Amino acid sequence: MKNFREKANMTQSQVAEAIHKSRSAISKIENGEQEIDAYSIVQWARATNAEAQAAIIMFGADVIAHAAHMLTLVPAMIIWW
Repeated sequence: MKNFREKANMTQSQVAEAIHKSRSAISKIENGEQEIDAYSIVQWARATNAEAQAAIIMFGADVIAHAAHMLTLVPAMIIWW
């Protein structure tokens, strides 16, 4: 999580404001002193533009390949409906 924040050039305070947590909570999460829930991970990834990286960490590298494959099916599903 800290890596996402640093790559986005954001401070702990900026992330805290973006995901509606205290700066202290952000510090504790980054230092492994506090767990983070899945919803907050998604918010953090969005705030730092790290959605793809978070998905890979959470679901493995195949998640991008599966998503790309699913997108190829969308036009066929639209025609079917």
